[in-house]
Amino acid sequence: MSVVAVSRPPRSPVAEELRRELVAILGAEGVLTGETELRAYDCDAYAPEKRYPDAVVLPTDTAQVAEIVKLCCRLKVPFTPRGAGTGLSGGATAIMGGVIIATTRLNKIIETDVPNRRMIAQAGTVNVYLTKAVKADGLHYAPDPSSQGACTVGGNVAENAGGPHTLKYGVTTNHITGLTMVLPDGEIVHLGGKAEDSPGYDLVGLVVGSEGTMGIVTEVTLRLTPLPQSVRTLLAIFETVDQATQTVSDIIAEGVLPAALEMVDTFIIKACEEAFHLGFPLDAEAVLIIELDGLEVGLDGEANRAKAIAERNGAREVRQASTDLERALLWKARKQAFGALGRLGLAMVTHDGVIPRTKLPEVLREVRAIAQRHGLEVGNVFHAGDGNLHPNLMFDERDPEQVKNVMSAGHEILKLCVDVGGSITGEHGIGVEKIDAMPWLFSEMDMDLMERIKLVFNKSELCNPGKIFPSAKRCWESDHGPHIAERAGRGAAV
Repeated sequence: MSVVAVSRPPRSPVAEELRRELVAILGAEGVLTGETELRAYDCDAYAPEKRYPDAVVLPTDTAQVAEIVKLCCRLKVPFTPRGAGTGLSGGATAIMGGVIIATTRLNKIIETDVPNRRMIAQAGTVNVYLTKAVKADGLHYAPDPSSQGACTVGGNVAENAGGPHTLKYGVTTNHITGLTMVLPDGEIVHLGGKAEDSPGYDLVGLVVGSEGTMGIVTEVTLRLTPLPQSVRTLLAIFETVDQATQTVSDIIAEGVLPAALEMVDTFIIKACEEAFHLGFPLDAEAVLIIELDGLEVGLDGEANRAKAIAERNGAREVRQASTDLERALLWKARKQAFGALGRLGLAMVTHDGVIPRTKLPEVLREVRAIAQRHGLEVGNVFHAGDGNLHPNLMFDERDPEQVKNVMSAGHEILKLCVDVGGSITGEHGIGVEKIDAMPWLFSEMDMDLMERIKLVFNKSELCNPGKIFPSAKRCWESDHGPHIAERAGRGAAV
């Protein structure tokens, strides 16, 4: 078994000048260049692609970010924005080296405007803290990625993150009304604001989901949503995955719109039981978490309809949380599933394909078959209500064959999603992971147009280079060498 080494190139005179000037801007405590410090930034949560940056910087305000970007432009050094590093497509990995601009110290809530239901927060503010700040006022920030206890709102903007409750409430772009950002030449711009809409082109909508390739977002103006008056949370337990997925389609088809409709399969159930002892049945093939919210009047009726649909499809039991604690325990299996999988001692690639809900049974069967063909274990925990799959492929990253297999299996799963009328990403982005899959959805003309739009903002292509487009991959491969799956087989250094 060979181990893929991650090494950093020798320091150049430019790197030394870069370090000195970064220290002048931020002070020594705001610049990381040590070997052990940089190791923590060699990838985000997408582990198969790794590279050390030359430096990591920790600014505390927009002006410092602008000075860092201007310095990088002058020295022609690439720079990559990074939030908490929870991204799952390699979007925050400095694939061409250079500087990682980490926003974790940009973590202040600047203004809470309760009457107008708006908040202005720095980009490094952790998602769940946004809701905690206004919960007493009866408000919350609706997008709730499963990593919301760690991920930051700037990263959510970059990837247009979703979450379990976006079935009803929408994804990040539906809740952002304004941005402050540093363009790739160092200019500070303000897009949108507190108003519901701004005249002219929707530049806020263009930046949300652009994966940090158009600039570095430093402040976000976001919409606050009233907390629902009441909530009903159900757990439906099924003998087969087909029964669970058919229930998903039937609930939506019959006009019931849950706030969340999440599925957890048997592999994840067992991992969560070993970790948290939640009382889930180990012999169930799948469970659905069905959450309905809104006005108290009529909510019991909606919950009863959802329960009846589940029972009609063969649910052997439907539990309803009767207290806030019971509800929290039901959600723990969903929100902390990835942590439970981490206890298995293996690396993991979490995919993000989207399919029509009616295709769930056949696609999940084929996902399992693909994993078996490649000798891999797979667990599914995902946003079933909007068809956003998250197959988790488990592998040993020290084994070159397993690295190759996990990459091949992932591509087969994404191609399957496209073939049934879906997409290659719902909320994780393209990053470096899915570059090869872009031509399955877009023509050369489509991608050329998108790249031309990016170049309006990012003429130098120093801002988060090597992401999204096949042409970007060709660029970093010429500098970075072959794909990691090929390098692993030779035991080469990255």
